[in-house]
Amino acid sequence: MQFNRTTFMCLALMIAGGLFLTQADMFLGNYQLYILKLFFINAILALSLNLIYGFTGMFSLGHAGFMALGAYMAALCILPPEHKEMMWILEPIIWPFSELFTPFWLAVILGGLVAFIFALFIAVPALRLGDDYLGIATLGFAEIIRVLLTNATPITNGSLGIKGIPEAATLVTCYVWMLITLVVIARIVYGNFGNVLRCIRDNEIAAQVMGINVFGYKVISFCVGAFFAGVGGALLGSHLSTIDPKMFNFLLTFQVLMYVVAGGLGSLSGSILGAGIITVLLEWLRAIEEPIDLGFVEIPGIPGMRMVVFSVLLLAIILYRREGIMGTREITFAGIARFFRRFSSRTETAGR
Repeated sequence: MQFNRTTFMCLALMIAGGLFLTQADMFLGNYQLYILKLFFINAILALSLNLIYGFTGMFSLGHAGFMALGAYMAALCILPPEHKEMMWILEPIIWPFSELFTPFWLAVILGGLVAFIFALFIAVPALRLGDDYLGIATLGFAEIIRVLLTNATPITNGSLGIKGIPEAATLVTCYVWMLITLVVIARIVYGNFGNVLRCIRDNEIAAQVMGINVFGYKVISFCVGAFFAGVGGALLGSHLSTIDPKMFNFLLTFQVLMYVVAGGLGSLSGSILGAGIITVLLEWLRAIEEPIDLGFVEIPGIPGMRMVVFSVLLLAIILYRREGIMGTREITFAGIARFFRRFSSRTETAGR
């Protein structure tokens, strides 16, 4: 890493953002803090899927399975043993999970590692497929993971799920993990390794002819993406304080896929923007489903209208901005400076 002016500006901005968030509870309500944490978690998930799909070209639909593994592993690590003994009512929890109790940061890392290990086993048979076949295979593996979690009652409490998970995923914790994910994936994709991934994405046959170990690079990309999906699942479980197998279905993978496609395949800043816009938009549109009191009359809300309006907006993005908000471009300090220079010059011209 070259410690030039841009690097120092990035570090300063990251530290300033962290210091700002430590005081966020003074001027933000609980609901705003909830949405902000959800945005950071969704950004982690979008970045991890963009590494697999946007930069490597692997159409994976197994993200929900990796999130489930991370969420369950982290929950088992941070729940006190006495809490587990009371909650597992169908079958008693087995050792060593009954005595497992770790700090939250270690639990998040373990959640990512479990997802990484499962991704390694899945990658061996699945990544030899391509295009739609890979999507179907990873979707099948995600469903297998969900069924295993439902039936492994002595470990996961079965279909009852896990409730009362300690809310250890603070705003600063989610922010720091988002920064870690962004820095790690940026170091991967904007180096020689990333050039190879883009080569595989653009023309896999040409990459093989050049002597590139395509399967090996695919496995590494897939497993790293799965690791951060497990991290995002661990944070999400702590954020919601309750998890069950029904949460981690295909719709959850589709939602993360929306963040990536709307932001732009092959753009890290696009993934963060896409996650932020869709997260806020989905919450803001809840007002459509609520009744409106005009004083003299009350207009009833329309159940389900939120998703109708959201689908129309998403279709508009796909039709008029097919490459996503950012396309393959990234937000840089130089680009921001050019934007403000153009804006100021236009303002001066208009003033004259």
